[in-house]
Amino acid sequence: MARGDKNDFEKQRLDNIKRNQEALHEIGVVSQADKIFNSKPPPQPPAKKRRIKSEVEVTKPSRSSSRLASIPERPKYNEDELQKSGTDKKVPKSKARKQIASASRDDGVEADVAENEPSADLEQLRASWSSWLPEADSPTRDQHGIFHFSSHHSFRPNKSPSEMLHEGCFGGSYFRPLHSQKLRTTISDDYLELPASWTQDLDIERYLTSPIYDPDANKFKVACGQSIEQWEAAGWIEHRFDVRGWFQWYCRFFMGRRCDDDERQVSRWSKCVGPTGRWRSMLLKKYKSAGVREVFDDGADEDAPEVSPVMHQTCHHWAFEVTQEVLDEYWRTES
Repeated sequence: MARGDKNDFEKQRLDNIKRNQEALHEIGVVSQADKIFNSKPPPQPPAKKRRIKSEVEVTKPSRSSSRLASIPERPKYNEDELQKSGTDKKVPKSKARKQIASASRDDGVEADVAENEPSADLEQLRASWSSWLPEADSPTRDQHGIFHFSSHHSFRPNKSPSEMLHEGCFGGSYFRPLHSQKLRTTISDDYLELPASWTQDLDIERYLTSPIYDPDANKFKVACGQSIEQWEAAGWIEHRFDVRGWFQWYCRFFMGRRCDDDERQVSRWSKCVGPTGRWRSMLLKKYKSAGVREVFDDGADEDAPEVSPVMHQTCHHWAFEVTQEVLDEYWRTES
């Protein structure tokens, strides 16, 4: 592509983003997002020191620098390294499929592999990522902190994209320059389409575009999940809509976009952290098995027992967090 064509495309992309922002203002999504972000969260009971039943063996609290130091080498998302690793050794397709099928699945969902191949016209595909216009009303939030979407009543997260970004998610690297092996191109700066209020006072280089996954940037100070490259290799990315996957879809869904991938993504969320979702259920069971009746929070005292920071961070990545109300209800129904 000639340099002039690239400049024209970049201008068109930025114009599309500007048009989307203006449309979001017109339908009130931005003002609603500001209201949600600036509003006080539902009142929580005063923090109390957690106690575990005496018969339950309590492991030594691990929330310290020594734990972080013991974490395996943090994944690095370097385009040159990724390209090299992808070309050094060829794996037969049948073997590759077996490896993907047997790999640990951190999202807890069945293999919803996208069957549609990306468009042959890469520039047209790129343009489509920013040419959408919001068509749905802003979500509402009830007194329990749960969001409600008029188009999808079963989708009820309790974390907004803005809250997730400010609290810390995906090791601060979700919107780093991303090289897609399938599209054979690098995607960058697409975080610019987010409403300005979502990234206000946020250290972009640390919490959005860091080239290195940093557990310290996460709310619960632990590493969890798989990289976008692994999601792409497993077939979980629907390139026609969201080249970065789930969280990018959630951001756009929250802003009012609706597309043909909505049902699949809502289904994945439900299987992970919905009322009977895998990660939600496993985390609540850990609370009960440890005899803990108060929600673990990263800001708790070092002496307080930890309840799976990794599972907490995983749920956080899926826009859900166990609240005291959720935990109390679980104890009532499971006792």
